[in-house]
Amino acid sequence: MGGTGTLKAVLFDRDGTLVVDVPYNGNPQLVRPMDSARSALEQVRRAGLATGVLSNQSGVARGLLTLNQVHAVNRRVEELLGPFDVWEICPHGPADGCTCRKPAPGMILAACSTLGLHPSQVGFVGDIGADVEAATAAGSRSVLVPTHVTRSEEIEAVGVVAENLLAAVGLLLDAATGTTGGEFPKPDARQDSPV
Repeated sequence: MGGTGTLKAVLFDRDGTLVVDVPYNGNPQLVRPMDSARSALEQVRRAGLATGVLSNQSGVARGLLTLNQVHAVNRRVEELLGPFDVWEICPHGPADGCTCRKPAPGMILAACSTLGLHPSQVGFVGDIGADVEAATAAGSRSVLVPTHVTRSEEIEAVGVVAENLLAAVGLLLDAATGTTGGEFPKPDARQDSPV
């Protein structure tokens, strides 16, 4: 596996990050990539980094989706944006007490295990605070890409915010290569614009 500096993989949240969020989506025909998703993934892959998708899918626990529907949607995401090196799905609900549901770090740690990487070698990009919290708990880098559903307190609580996926990937790659001195720059202002 290649990579840039200490960064060996970039993992992404699915709904609201890679693809437009359709609540409890079980229909592959409704999958639409976010505006800069293809370009961001191309940049990650050109840098020789692994890619992966981590997604809370509580609709399964709530009886609104089946695992087969989740897998069908994931196959469509893969057709449009793949290939991805690893997929991790949490089918549990908030009250289930699992260790995989973000903000718990279980999916990031499982993806790292699959890829043979230490969490410090992985960046994670998501659209809500739970994504950033999961990365922090795992010991991975993270970038928040806010959308219209991201709460203002989530934006204010995180260290690194990007206006879109391409900018998020750029921050991760710059930090890994030392372009920013090895650390993420602090955002100058809140980025509210949807991707």
